[in-house]
Amino acid sequence: MTSSRMLLRVFAALALAALLGGCDERRDPGYQGWVEADMIFVSPDESGRVTKLDVREGDEVKVGMPLYSVDDDLQQADLNQNNATLANARQTYDRASSLSKTGSGTQASLDSAVSALRVAEAHVNTSQTRLARRTGFAPVNGTVQQIYFREGETVPAQRPVLSIMPPGNMKVRFYVPEATLPKIAIGDEVRVTCDNCAADLTAKIYFIATSAEYTPPVIYSLDERNKLVYLVQARPSSPDSLRVGQPISVYLNAKTPVADTR
Repeated sequence: MTSSRMLLRVFAALALAALLGGCDERRDPGYQGWVEADMIFVSPDESGRVTKLDVREGDEVKVGMPLYSVDDDLQQADLNQNNATLANARQTYDRASSLSKTGSGTQASLDSAVSALRVAEAHVNTSQTRLARRTGFAPVNGTVQQIYFREGETVPAQRPVLSIMPPGNMKVRFYVPEATLPKIAIGDEVRVTCDNCAADLTAKIYFIATSAEYTPPVIYSLDERNKLVYLVQARPSSPDSLRVGQPISVYLNAKTPVADTR
């Protein structure tokens, strides 16, 4: 009797182990990755002190909206000087033109006056452009992601005052081993999951690396099964549901994986 009970327990343990093993085989851990975005950096052409910020981090902006202003004293002074030079050039041209009409002036003097007038006009246009660019405007629609310089701080030339994240620039990055490459292609739809995210997030693959690289240390991996991996990038269908830097799981089959249904 005791022997029969022992055999039953052994068979039950083996059956349970086989069942659990079958469940583990059906589990699909997916590929671990993260969310990134291609930011748009807005910066002044020349250095200066930030005098005004029209936006805050997290604000939604539209194309053409003012973002910031940088002090324009030097640019205004340069414009005033070039306007004075332009006024003198016009007087010289008017005089040379009158003399040329009466026959008292030479053609060379008139040509020189015309050339000086054109140069002066070009300098004024340049000064006006430099002055206008002391105010930064939104080049795209998006969300102000980060402000690097605030009112009263001096921003160097071509250093961004702030960055904007357009929704279309959000991307999902993950790595796949070489054996997976034949299973994916540009335009394929993948499923994206993350903690407390919607259950129907998807993304479309738009980039597959052509060269392999070693698994980077920053990858969010459950286990390292391959030393050489290939970078894959996809555009999410609902970018507003994700955040930059957020760890995610990617499933090549857009259907609900077994690991999530259990």
